[in-house]
Amino acid sequence: MNDIISLPSIFSTLPFVALLFMIATGPVLYPHFWHRYYPHISIGLGTIVLAYYTIGMEDYFHCIEVTHDYLLFILLIGALYIVSGSILITLNGQGSIGQNLVLLWSGAILSNFIGTTGASMLLIRPYMRLNKKNLQPYHIIFFIFMVSNVGGALTPIGDPPIFLGFLRGVPFFSTLWSCFLPWLVTLTLLSLAFYSFARKEPHKNQLDNNQQKIKIRGKRNFLFFIIIISAVFLDPTKISWIPAITYHGHSFSFLRELILLSVIIISYNTADKELLKENNFSLEPLKEVGFLFIGIFFTMMPALALIGDLAIKQSAWITPSALYWATGILSGVLDNAPTYLSFLTAGMGAKGLHINLAIDVLHYVQEYKIAWRAISMSAVFFGAMTYVGNAPNFMVSSIAEEQGIKMPSFGSYLLRFSLPILLPILAIVWLLFVFLSL
Repeated sequence: MNDIISLPSIFSTLPFVALLFMIATGPVLYPHFWHRYYPHISIGLGTIVLAYYTIGMEDYFHCIEVTHDYLLFILLIGALYIVSGSILITLNGQGSIGQNLVLLWSGAILSNFIGTTGASMLLIRPYMRLNKKNLQPYHIIFFIFMVSNVGGALTPIGDPPIFLGFLRGVPFFSTLWSCFLPWLVTLTLLSLAFYSFARKEPHKNQLDNNQQKIKIRGKRNFLFFIIIISAVFLDPTKISWIPAITYHGHSFSFLRELILLSVIIISYNTADKELLKENNFSLEPLKEVGFLFIGIFFTMMPALALIGDLAIKQSAWITPSALYWATGILSGVLDNAPTYLSFLTAGMGAKGLHINLAIDVLHYVQEYKIAWRAISMSAVFFGAMTYVGNAPNFMVSSIAEEQGIKMPSFGSYLLRFSLPILLPILAIVWLLFVFLSL
């Protein structure tokens, strides 16, 4: 195989377009067919792209790399989902605006310590129980906006895009110092939008002051969170005595994956079955994310390759504003982690820097702060634009539907919430922290 890998054909993006189209239309236009066959459709379209890369392009390394990324992704998501399902948080309250906002802000802060997936899975059920007398779809949507996405913008633990930057050499606290004000403004504006919805709703259940307001059961499972976070930051390729597979100069070790798999098995088998039952725990949301994202990961390979190549070749248009909107819009329809990496690569390439050199990454963060911040915050914030922007979005929606909440379809989510509420807020963030900062 040649050292220079050719670019994929534009037609190779069709499976990705088809998958997104079916995710958007399936649950609405042909729900019975979709719910029965979506695993086959997702895997089938992903297999088409894999075959194209391996047989047509002979690009085996890219396929191995994406397979490894997906394996780590689904094991991390699975571990966080199962561990959080074994913790029962009981909140006794009336589901008032103030109580909801306290929980949403608490979840946004917590997501920086246990990830957006961990915080979402830990708090979505108590959040729904808090509002059980008057639970509406908008409650779930704002939870997705604030806890499952925007909240995790401050640390590498918070959201996968920031973690990928950390692995490439971005200092741990850089996003905290650089993105704190945009994070604060975005959450504040979302809180005001939530208030405008919630103030019209009645609150039927009354607070019982004789009961404990917050009760946590299954606390021992927090130990598993510590193990998961430690495994994520473990770099087994730097430990010489750990076996690793080396291919094209890259080492792949599965120590992280084995630790996460062990957490899944031990946590699930030792979980208090009564707690799982009270949490209405089900593996269905995890199954849905697993099958859909295996298709997304593989079908988006050619799209990301073509976008990255175009961005590097057209370096004149790679301004902080262009990076903000391009990274953001594509993070809403692609998984936001690889989208972040593609535009970080493009932004650095336009300055003659290389993504795989830690010293170059550090230089880009320090010397081109506005562009780097634009990429970082847009990848995280715009992940809330659709259900596919970030894995917790799908999981939270699925859990809500299992509890009888009729969640908006893909298109309705965009038209009723993302475009009229979230997008104007993100435009204000761009104006304040990108455009006016130049």
